[in-house]
Amino acid sequence: MLNYRHLYYFWVVANEGGFARAAERLDMAIQTISAQVRLLESSIGHQLLKPSGRTVVLTDAGRAVFLRADEIFLLGSRIPEEAAAAATGPSVRLSVGLSDGIAKLAAHRLLQPVLATSGLKLICHDGELEQLMAELALHKLDLVLACQPPPHNSSFRLSNERLVASRVDWYGPAALVSDQKIAEFPQSLKDLPILAPTYHAALRERMDRWLENLGIQAQIVGEFEDSALLSIFSAQGMGVFPVTELGSADLVNIQSLKLLGCSDGLNEEIYGIYSSRSKNHPLVRKILNI
Repeated sequence: MLNYRHLYYFWVVANEGGFARAAERLDMAIQTISAQVRLLESSIGHQLLKPSGRTVVLTDAGRAVFLRADEIFLLGSRIPEEAAAAATGPSVRLSVGLSDGIAKLAAHRLLQPVLATSGLKLICHDGELEQLMAELALHKLDLVLACQPPPHNSSFRLSNERLVASRVDWYGPAALVSDQKIAEFPQSLKDLPILAPTYHAALRERMDRWLENLGIQAQIVGEFEDSALLSIFSAQGMGVFPVTELGSADLVNIQSLKLLGCSDGLNEEIYGIYSSRSKNHPLVRKILNI
């Protein structure tokens, strides 16, 4: 029978990068922790840690054990919260990763079908796609929304569904979006300052190609990872910007923004990425429409 106290000491040492820092965190003697980790290695039959200068690093066996321990203690940390929630009434937890570059306004619209769920506790994380896929594989996330599917050579066993291919519209402040600019769209983009997503977003490269095909030399005056932040700067008069048709529905709350035009041939795709386990989550199934 695995000794989970020994496993916990090993997990802390691996997280802290050494026995001294682990001892400080646990308020224990270094020798005591070292002895407990050796007992764990003996019971498993493999060396889990090896010296590296003044620190320790994981062996191959140690990495496998650490990943599983990470999952175990993450689940354990949720027990008090879930017990309290169960005592006060039914709740449904949904943890969603939003990859860098995805239009947050569009993500909000895709999550809308579950937002009225009774007892919902929604947790959203931003991050790089590779990092979010790792967390999904470790069951720290239930779903990842991304502007591209997982790479074909990904080591994670994940599935994906294309949720939407949304037309891209252009908005800007009324001071810039005159009737003449609307009538001349898209060629009027030549004469307007443009706020663009960064190259974290797959939309950026498609936007650049679309403008190039139209013979438009873009005047990029600002780049933003967050689409909501981009819309705020536009509303203050800095420039016009692209937003998916799906996300533009949320712009009605920003009265100073005005529709410049609708792109022909420029779309943004959003994918829902999930694991075999998270596919069974009722809210994930509702978002994926499966």
